[in-house]
Amino acid sequence: MSDGTPDYDGGREFERVARELRARMLDGRRYPHGSFLPPQRALAAEFGVSRDTVQRVLRELANEGWIEVRQGSGARVVRSPQVHSPTSSGTVTLRALIEDAFGQPEVTLDVFTLTSESLDAHIRMQAERIRAGEIAPQRIALRVMLPSESVELPYLRTGQPAQDERLKARFLSITRRHTESLRTVLSDLRATGLVPSVDLRIRRIRVAPQSKVYLLNGTEALVGLYTVCRRSIMMEDGEVIEGVLDVQGLGAGLTHHVKDAELHSQGTVLVTNMQKWFDSPWELLTE
Repeated sequence: MSDGTPDYDGGREFERVARELRARMLDGRRYPHGSFLPPQRALAAEFGVSRDTVQRVLRELANEGWIEVRQGSGARVVRSPQVHSPTSSGTVTLRALIEDAFGQPEVTLDVFTLTSESLDAHIRMQAERIRAGEIAPQRIALRVMLPSESVELPYLRTGQPAQDERLKARFLSITRRHTESLRTVLSDLRATGLVPSVDLRIRRIRVAPQSKVYLLNGTEALVGLYTVCRRSIMMEDGEVIEGVLDVQGLGAGLTHHVKDAELHSQGTVLVTNMQKWFDSPWELLTE
């Protein structure tokens, strides 16, 4: 199916390829930041799909800001996790931290983010591990705090009203798609009995996030500042909008903090305060 013939793979194959490529970029080992994805023909052969499917996947990943596609140069990864950690090696992948958290009998995960895009990819990876019998959490409690759809973001703008409206519609579409995906995958885990207790709550807050925050099992915090940049964005119809004021989260790096037995250690104080910070707007400011 990799000979350039029309696409008959359907939505399921498209989602499978897109999910796997996101996972590889999130892992940061196979496709690190700044590296190039294999050529379209090679990807089509590897996944057993048509080149049309690969092209649609690459267009979607470019729309989401994972890659930049340049004619004649290929697809370059522009988003990938760089986690700075107090571990002995000094570095750790975001995927490894999520995997460790989901390896516990009870998983609690609080997330404040601009979209649920990368979170969706991580949860789907853990769901695959659960289905494969690699892990067996008994309870998953996930709270996601996202900006209200009515918030006027200072980014995703060009200064041209018509283009800005299209960019906002694209942003809302990405957020809605990934939050619905989260609901679906976690509901399936509960419905099939693979995870006896699943609690997913998504709330909106009238704030434009300046950083991304993950709180894992009450003992770890990941914080990443959104870096403002200008870049090109490809729209769903294939049009490229140049000079879009946007933010990058994963590309700017994440800082890992760990709560330990020392009451006044830097890690303990930061994780404790970050949890208090998350709880306060969650209870008082969200919709």
